[in-house]
Amino acid sequence: MSTSQASRGHVAHLPVWDRCAVMGVVNVTPDSFSDGGRWFDTTAAIKHGLDLVAQGADLVDVGGESTRPGATRVDEDEELKRVIPVVRGLASEGVTVSVDTMRASVAEQSLAAGGALVNDVSGGLADPAMVPVVAAAGAPFVVMHWRGFLEGGNVRGVYEDVVSEVVGELHARVEAVVAGGIAPDHIVVDPGLGFSKEPEHDLALLAHLDKLRALGHPVLVAASRKRFLGHVLAAEQGAPPPARERDAATAAVSALAAHTGAWAVRVHEVRATADAVRVARAVEGAQ
Repeated sequence: MSTSQASRGHVAHLPVWDRCAVMGVVNVTPDSFSDGGRWFDTTAAIKHGLDLVAQGADLVDVGGESTRPGATRVDEDEELKRVIPVVRGLASEGVTVSVDTMRASVAEQSLAAGGALVNDVSGGLADPAMVPVVAAAGAPFVVMHWRGFLEGGNVRGVYEDVVSEVVGELHARVEAVVAGGIAPDHIVVDPGLGFSKEPEHDLALLAHLDKLRALGHPVLVAASRKRFLGHVLAAEQGAPPPARERDAATAAVSALAAHTGAWAVRVHEVRATADAVRVARAVEGAQ
């Protein structure tokens, strides 16, 4: 294993990449904040996932429920109907598929359909059956920093020291997940940018990814098109650019995250980020 691989960490049962991996996003939803409705049809969603791989995605994250602030939860049957055919279709084409869900039933059926990774923005808190299901399947699991559902907006986003609090809360959640039967080498941590956080909190976490990496688990950074980027890009007293005009800024974050040792970055527009992480790796290799 190269120095780069060792420094980023390796997740059991997933491929090993010699650089920061690129996770492309397929939202099978009508209401996600940046691309809701574009890939709502199963055939279109599968084609989009394959297109992302062709553009340089190493794995594809399929989700059937929007987690944007204010989003209303879909029911279980609807989420299953959206997600499972897409997971099955992509996995059958040899794609490494992550499923973005807070429901144990969706995780279980996605893994049975060929999914390789469960990406739960609640870190197993939203559904008490999630950790036992993932543990029984022996699947990798993303533990994101989460302080509750955002149906009421940006809730519980008050911090004295956002970096130490997020790291501490993630550490406690990881310990609970391990106690629930998920092996430590199956765990990825995610700082949860935009979830119960203001733009200054997101920026502070990105500036201190080394503190997250010190938890001893690979780190996933999901900054794509998020509100804090709009805040950074907005002219003084001007409106932030719409979500789909934040891809260059997303690629910049991807390069920074890769340089800091992130295991993967989760993005909507893959090509620019695929280039960014490869440049970061080339610079790393020249040191």
